[in-house]
Amino acid sequence: MLLLQNNLLMAQEGEELEEQIIESLVEDLDENIDISEFTEKLRYYLKHPIDINKTDGSELAELLFLMPDQINNLLAHRAKAGNFISLMELQAVVGFDLPTVRKIMPFVKVDAATPFNLPTVKEEIDHDLILRYGRVIQKQKGYEILDTTRSRYLGSPDRYSLRYRLSYKSNFKFAINAEKDAGEPFFGKLQPQGFDYYSMSLEMKNIGKFKQIVVGDYALQFGQGLVLWNGLSFGKGSWVGSIVKQGVGLTPYKSMNEFNFQRGVAVNFQLRNINLVPFIAYNRLTANLREIDGQRQVTSISKSGYHRTPIELKNKNTLGQWVYGANIAYRKKSLKLGVTLLQVQYNEFVSKGAELRNKFAFEGNSLTNFGAHYQYSYKNTFIYGETAHALGAGWATLNGLISSLHPKLSLLVQQRYYQKDYQAIFAQAIGENSRVSNESGIYTGLIYSVSRKVEWINYLDYFKFPWVSFRLNAPGSGLDYFSQFTYTWYKKGRLILRYRFRLNQQNATLKGVNEVIAADVSRNQGRADFQYAWSSSWKTGTRIEGVSYQKEFESREFGWLAYQDVFWNAKSNKVAANLRGAYFATDSYNARLYAYESDVLYASSFPVYYLTGWRTYINSKIRLAKGLDCWLRYALTRYQNVDSIGSGLDLIAGNKRSDFRIQIRYQW
Repeated sequence: MLLLQNNLLMAQEGEELEEQIIESLVEDLDENIDISEFTEKLRYYLKHPIDINKTDGSELAELLFLMPDQINNLLAHRAKAGNFISLMELQAVVGFDLPTVRKIMPFVKVDAATPFNLPTVKEEIDHDLILRYGRVIQKQKGYEILDTTRSRYLGSPDRYSLRYRLSYKSNFKFAINAEKDAGEPFFGKLQPQGFDYYSMSLEMKNIGKFKQIVVGDYALQFGQGLVLWNGLSFGKGSWVGSIVKQGVGLTPYKSMNEFNFQRGVAVNFQLRNINLVPFIAYNRLTANLREIDGQRQVTSISKSGYHRTPIELKNKNTLGQWVYGANIAYRKKSLKLGVTLLQVQYNEFVSKGAELRNKFAFEGNSLTNFGAHYQYSYKNTFIYGETAHALGAGWATLNGLISSLHPKLSLLVQQRYYQKDYQAIFAQAIGENSRVSNESGIYTGLIYSVSRKVEWINYLDYFKFPWVSFRLNAPGSGLDYFSQFTYTWYKKGRLILRYRFRLNQQNATLKGVNEVIAADVSRNQGRADFQYAWSSSWKTGTRIEGVSYQKEFESREFGWLAYQDVFWNAKSNKVAANLRGAYFATDSYNARLYAYESDVLYASSFPVYYLTGWRTYINSKIRLAKGLDCWLRYALTRYQNVDSIGSGLDLIAGNKRSDFRIQIRYQW
């Protein structure tokens, strides 16, 4: 009974940590992005903790909040001192202070299984089925247009999704995703197969020399993302360690995001210290095809996953993409070396477009990339990097180090240089541009753990663009400075004070001036956030945040946001709910703000706050029976002094927008 209570407590702490981790990682992600790829892994390791006596470090890297030097130190400590007997021994690992130990404990274990308490086969098979329904309540313009010659939404405003998981021990996992977005047809002549998006993956582990085999949809993450990084990629944020990518190699793709994954077969073959991951994939993409100068050309490739209008539906599956290659990696103790070779081929000619900023972008039917990556730990210093080349185009390189200057002070330095003609279809690396090209920069971060309660984080990123970029028809430069002070009462409260300053350039809009003038654009942003647990059942959260936006030659714009959260959890743990009330006022979209919101399990909410108004939402979870859970969520935004909300087909007449979600999960 005591063990059961302890496991429940650890799970509750892990769920609270999940929100903290997400907020520190996703500040600059698109508001519609699905982060279930990451949250599902966290929840999996809450239920199936990582055995620190057996892991090779790859599972620990998936947690993201551990730095690679910490993982290497844990493995080195185990090799030197022998297997861990208790989780509290983690405090003896170099770089593991008490806050780190408390953060990792819900996700790890020291296996104490014996031949007398081995689980049965039935207990080792887990099934997880989730059904979700949601919609915007107000009528949007795209659903009211009846004229068949105009752009309109062809389906209903309902959104459906299905998620099924089967796992046997940790060696066999099967996953299915299916989703219909709002506005997409569901069955009928336009969508006879039902859902617009289907995804499936089958993963098998430890079959002879095959460490891993994945059939269906999968993601590949190697090096620092200069050649190949599928799935989510986190950038700069309050978790400074996120700038160091920890490629997990091959992993099944289970996200609802409908772009940037592979569909085919990949294997992970292990022979002593060498890992070989060959892969082949074929996917059909949504693309706009046009006849230009007598040749069919792809003018754009959609990444939204939406197929709601006649044009979006017409463009679905119009472009075929073959992907194949391999990664080979050698690892011995704290040294890891790897090489990635990637070939991408299209069945149509892909045009780079006529815009000046696209002069050095990819164009053609095929692209070949290769890169070499490395990492090495020596005493208190961890170095890493990757250098890549696009055949017939440019180069890119990224290198960095993490050093523990003192038990309480860590330094991160990272240099990047992406040539303007470097091309890579699946690259996702640290930078200011959406593409890994036309940028150089140096990032410096400091983490000062003053005590168990106090932490101070700073980073400064200075960058340059040698060629023209989006909204700037000239070379440019900028900087990004971040500082955050955190005071924590263990299991009670947390105070965060944050300041961020960003500076870059955009084209100036001056009357009567025809030449290109670069105008400085600055953004000052401050935040005060306080959370406090009043009891085991009640917790509150308060935030005040403000922003000042200034574009040279134009007037300054301001925005601010204040909200109050209340969290309640029944002592029986069968019912939980949270409520938010927020007020916001911004001069324009330039002074917009974002705030993470609690949602139903595996759903994402990062709404943008702009204009002036109120927003509130309530989110609840109910345990209906053993293995059966239900989530309900309702959100309402009411704006002041407006007659309509949104634009285009999403236009709503009136000053309020509300939506709801219902989700059922059955586990057996």
